[in-house]
Amino acid sequence: MTPSTMNFAALPESLRLLYAPVLEDMGEVERILAAEMVSQDSFVDELVKYGFKLGGKRLRPALLLLSAKACGTITPEHHTLSAVVEMIHTATLVHDDVLDEADVRRHLATVNSRWGNEASVLLGDFLFTHAFYLASTLETTFACRVIGRATNIVCEGEIRQMGSCGVFSLTEEAYLEIIEAKTAELCACCCELGAHYAGVDEQLVARLARYGRYLGVAFQIADDLLDVVGEEKVAGKSLGTDLEKQKPTLPLIRTLQCANLKERQQLEAILNEDSSPQDGSACRARQLALWYDRFDAIRYSREKAQAYADRAMEEISPLPESDAKQVLQQIAQFVVARSA
Repeated sequence: MTPSTMNFAALPESLRLLYAPVLEDMGEVERILAAEMVSQDSFVDELVKYGFKLGGKRLRPALLLLSAKACGTITPEHHTLSAVVEMIHTATLVHDDVLDEADVRRHLATVNSRWGNEASVLLGDFLFTHAFYLASTLETTFACRVIGRATNIVCEGEIRQMGSCGVFSLTEEAYLEIIEAKTAELCACCCELGAHYAGVDEQLVARLARYGRYLGVAFQIADDLLDVVGEEKVAGKSLGTDLEKQKPTLPLIRTLQCANLKERQQLEAILNEDSSPQDGSACRARQLALWYDRFDAIRYSREKAQAYADRAMEEISPLPESDAKQVLQQIAQFVVARSA
């Protein structure tokens, strides 16, 4: 099996085609991940290898490599750092599934549903710490500083989101600040590292970082929309968890913003009513869908995601034309239009 085909069978054909300019490099990243995500203990090894399957799209390594190639040349440092950011991303997914009490991820049972919350928390910690060890093997501490800052911001964003659960007065501005931290920061980090280690000037590094940040916001808005209107069989993960956890996302925030006082009271009554374990939040979801339609909140949210994708593409417009630049532009459209 060649590096370019290793472990890519699970990727949708559309993504394999999208990653074509860096497919050989993605194969090298997979080799590093396969070599690093192991343990001599059989139980730890089983958990770590299972976590390895949850990474899914490999979007963040692709962003790092594509940013590097669009700016110059991909180096071995880029391969190592791509593995690092994928470990960190997987760790956040494992921890997120605990927080959301999710049962399915990438069409597989989540770690917490198979082995429990304790194993999930420890697996996430294992991945975080190993990622930082791997980053520390580079000759300078630059990557460790950038990744350390980014992961701290990601954690702060997750804590802010936890604190906003049930706070239906959350503004759109505050929501955007939360998702910029918890999702977009790591995307920005990937693009910044890709550009920096390609040796370009700081202005271009900053542009790539902003591209990643805007892209990440677009991605998260689209992800929140999937939680409302997506299909679990297609998405391959548990949906409706935002509603169950009373996380205000953009469709709901927009609806509440447009509603008058009486309508807000009716909406909050729906959001706060108890539901039986059998029905879960299905009844609430059906009721809220009518309100979303009334205020065109789904369309508004999609347009907001598209606006951030457009801003991302504007940031990389000064880059010379290349296959890698074209793919970065295509990814900005992909994250908005995706159904999984």
